[in-house]
Amino acid sequence: MNKLLEIKDKAIKFYGEYEHFIFPAIKFVVALMAFITIDLNIGYMTKISSIPVALLLALVCALLPVNAIIWISSVMILLDMYSLSIEVAAITLVLFAVIYFIYFRFAPKDGMLAILTPICFQLKIPYVIPVAAGLLRQAYSVMAVICGTLLYYFLDGIKLNASALAEVVDKKGGSTTKLNVTMGQLLENREMFIVMAVFVLTTLVVYMVRRLNIRNSWTIATIAGVLIQLVSLLVLYLALGLTGKTIWLIIGSAISMLIGFAIRFIFMNLDYARTENVQFEDDEYYYYVKAVPKKMIATEEKVVKHFGNTGSLGKKIPRHNQENISKKSIAKELEVDEDIFKDNN
Repeated sequence: MNKLLEIKDKAIKFYGEYEHFIFPAIKFVVALMAFITIDLNIGYMTKISSIPVALLLALVCALLPVNAIIWISSVMILLDMYSLSIEVAAITLVLFAVIYFIYFRFAPKDGMLAILTPICFQLKIPYVIPVAAGLLRQAYSVMAVICGTLLYYFLDGIKLNASALAEVVDKKGGSTTKLNVTMGQLLENREMFIVMAVFVLTTLVVYMVRRLNIRNSWTIATIAGVLIQLVSLLVLYLALGLTGKTIWLIIGSAISMLIGFAIRFIFMNLDYARTENVQFEDDEYYYYVKAVPKKMIATEEKVVKHFGNTGSLGKKIPRHNQENISKKSIAKELEVDEDIFKDNN
């Protein structure tokens, strides 16, 4: 445990010293993952769906605020949807307007959550997001999780029905059919609504439990959140006949548990054995405070011992002749007795 604490302290210190370089690198990696995910799944416009373009845009995002990743990703998605169908692009634009209203109204500082949610869905581990959001963010951050989940299921539905949307281009009433297929991805997707409801419940439960005045609240919150997701989604997947997702649900829940414990270790690793109850007062109130210290590595204090006249510390001795320095001049500068330089032999 002490070794882990030492590694954590060093990592925190390293991040504090090089934050101006590390955070842009993180934004670059997240943006690159987002753009590559878009290109691999809905890259209908070949001119922008390439690795060099993704690298260039990710580099730009590394120098801009986090929300720039959302805006650039939205433009790329709209261009891909326009290449597929103008009707699909119009519905996507309306959907983005709704998502942006929700996001910028309630959770404008949770851009990373909104971006990472579709990415984690693509990696088949979206169950990590509600647990992490409940531990690290506020209750309103659930809106960013909702926006990311909604976006993923909509784009996934478009991907699955891309051939059907392309085939009705020349048929009579083709636009109406496209609108029906596109809107069906939102209004008839029972799995999407179920997953969103479970994610909202998980995020809020984790958030409320980790704020309780109990020991190991973050650990209890993580376990509670993971169990809620696992049991709820397992039952609902079986009810909908989505048996192929149960394996990834179990794997994702295990990963969520590990990440939750890692977050607790980094941000809320407390030593409850040394808990202190403090009481003090001012002119108007009495205060009862419970102080729980963090687990930290005890640093050794270096003690420097000084011998002789310490008043001379830090003084500079002028050396007019480097090869022949008078003992008398040294004694005068150090304000000590000249006799201490005499040879006792």
